Amino acid sequence: MKKKNSPSGGLVYSTDPNFRFPAEDENAISTPVPSQQKLRIRLDTRNRGGKAVTLVQGFVGTASEADELGKKLKTFCGTGGAVKDFEIIVQGDNRDKVLQWLIKNGFTASKKI
Repeated sequence: MKKKNSPSGGLVYSTDPNFRFPAEDENAISTPVPSQQKLRIRLDTRNRGGKAVTLVQGFVGTASEADELGKKLKTFCGTGGAVKDFEIIVQGDNRDKVLQWLIKNGFTASKKI
């Protein structure tokens, strides 16, 4: 598991005198246009104390773009949430609102019942 703000990724010591940390290039991941994104929307209550959340899965892109999309969805729905491992979590059963927003903004989305 890679540490969030550490360029070493959790590496503490190396015996190799020529060791260099690998260069991280966030632009290496090319984000497809929204019409090529195939997002899946589903309701989840697992491991959440019985509370329902709307999950948006299948986003391809950088972490900052996933955070931005999550923020827009949460603002549109008027709820809280988070983005973890490129999975957008919106609190409550907002599948219809999220689907409506994604289609309006050019994403290809499908809702699981």
